[in-house]
Amino acid sequence: MTPGARRILDAATTLFYERGIHAVGVDAVAAGSGVTKRTLYDRFGSKDALVAAYLRRRDEEWWARWEKRLETAGAPRVLTVFEAYVEDAEPSGRGCAFLNAAAELSSADAGFAIIRDHKRRVRARIEELLGEDGVGEPAVLAEHLFLLLEGGIAHQGVDGDSRRLQHARAIAADLLKAAAPRA
Repeated sequence: MTPGARRILDAATTLFYERGIHAVGVDAVAAGSGVTKRTLYDRFGSKDALVAAYLRRRDEEWWARWEKRLETAGAPRVLTVFEAYVEDAEPSGRGCAFLNAAAELSSADAGFAIIRDHKRRVRARIEELLGEDGVGEPAVLAEHLFLLLEGGIAHQGVDGDSRRLQHARAIAADLLKAAAPRA
């Protein structure tokens, strides 16, 4: 990625998350990155392609943070997903960038496929971690934890703080205790 493209993507990442995708035009992104609209279009082709690049970047950065947390986490490691979402949404309190974007994009947009894939992989990784920890019926519990997670992070965007996400984490911990393999 060229330095100009990186500046464009940096500006778009900040603006799309803070203000919303539809509220931010290419003029604002160009101005925020210190490039011309022509340069923006030369680097990304369209606003839709820029939105997709923004979502891919968010996805890559989010996964890197979660996997780093998992490397040093104690059991149950699956609870780190709640911290990963809190960290991603702080300090703005705007909630999940993927849920916010999903509310603005149609299912036909390229960015929507990135959102859908991100959420599918989060759900699958939760199930994988539960299986590794020997939890019986990991698919069922994974679905419950995923829904708690999604509800908590959605409310961070609504409430502006992480208290419901923290409450969802506590409920998840209780569910994990109840599902723990018996020795």
